[in-house]
Amino acid sequence: MGMVTAKHILKRVLMMFAGYFVSVLVGLIAVAAIYAALSSLPNAPGYFDFAGVTPLAALAVPPLGMFIYFVTIVITALQTLIFALIAEFFALRNFLLHMVFGAAAAAGGFFLIWPSSAEDMDPERWADIGIIAAAGLVAGLVYWLIAGRDAGFRRPLSEH
Repeated sequence: MGMVTAKHILKRVLMMFAGYFVSVLVGLIAVAAIYAALSSLPNAPGYFDFAGVTPLAALAVPPLGMFIYFVTIVITALQTLIFALIAEFFALRNFLLHMVFGAAAAAGGFFLIWPSSAEDMDPERWADIGIIAAAGLVAGLVYWLIAGRDAGFRRPLSEH
């Protein structure tokens, strides 16, 4: 294992972190945008308005925005790291796979922050999970654009 390989791995790890931090930000924006769009529908639950307004508050009050971003990182970091390492070890570069990984990581974070109980399985909860997972799809695509499309700790032969 020469310096080149170590350098390549370091570059991949930096790309993973860059991809992750940017995709979390875009994912949070996507959550806000989806809630805002859905709140205009007839029969939308009242809290959809709140969920659409919250991001404006996060922009107006940077510490709140930073807190939401930090919490999102805390609740999605582990599963995202696992998915990212799987993608790197097996050089998985399919964008759909990264989108599914993103949706799963986002939904996993949602379950961490709001564990389910038998009486919790109301339609609004399913709507929330769907919205969070949809934002995860967006985040997964952003991750793929930054880091996923070149995934692989082993260098492709074309780079030698």
